Amino acid sequence: MHPASLRCRVTATRLAALCLAAAVPLAARGGGLTFEQAFSDRGEPGALHYVVALDSRGAEHRLEVWRDGDRRLKRRTDEAVEIYAFREARGPEFRLSILDRKRRIHTRIDRTNLYRIGSFTDWFDLAHGLKHPRGSYRLVQARAPGGAPKSVEPCRWYELVQEARTAHVCWSELSRIPLVIQTQDGRVSWRVTALDRRPIPASAFEIDDEGFVRNDAGADIEGD
Repeated sequence: MHPASLRCRVTATRLAALCLAAAVPLAARGGGLTFEQAFSDRGEPGALHYVVALDSRGAEHRLEVWRDGDRRLKRRTDEAVEIYAFREARGPEFRLSILDRKRRIHTRIDRTNLYRIGSFTDWFDLAHGLKHPRGSYRLVQARAPGGAPKSVEPCRWYELVQEARTAHVCWSELSRIPLVIQTQDGRVSWRVTALDRRPIPASAFEIDDEGFVRNDAGADIEGD
C-alpha cells in the first residue's frame, strides 16, 4: 500500500475513534474521591439501552447506545456513524468496527492499534461516556448546579475540577452512566433522554456492511 494512502486511512480511523466515541474527558485536581469510587461500574445492569442528546461546540447530536454486559456494545451517532465493540473476556483489550454510513466505509481496528495512533480509548469510555482522568484532579459530591435539567431517573451529583475548569456530573447508581453533564458556564453537554434495561436481542450487534468498502486499519498499522 502506498504510504500516503495508509496515512489517510489511519487518520480517518483516528478521527472516528476520537470524535465519535462521545466520551467526555473529565479530570480534576486535588483530594476527595477517586474516579473509581464515584463512577464505578460494579453492579451495573446486564443490559442497557440509552439515548443521549449531545452538545458539541453548540451543535446538537443524537447518540444511541446498546450495551450487552461487558462483552458487546453498539453506538450510533446521528444515523451517520455506528461503532461496534466486542471483547472476549473482561480486560482492557477489545476490537472495534466503525461504520461510516455516509461514505460507506467499514473500518476494523483493535484497542492496541488505537493506542499506537494516539487514540487512548478504553471500554469504560465507550460504555459509559466518561474518560478516566489522566492528570491530577479533585472530585467531590455536590448539589445539582443551577439550571440543571431533570434527569430521567435518580442520580447523585459530583463536581470535578481541573485548574480553572469545572464539570458537574449526575451519575446514576442504577444504570451506572452519567445522566447529565453540565459545564461551568451552564451548558448541558450530555443529557440522557431515554433508557431501559431490557435484554437486547443478538441481532442488534449484527454488522450490516453490504456494499461497504472494508478497511482493516489494524493490519495497515502493524504492517507500516
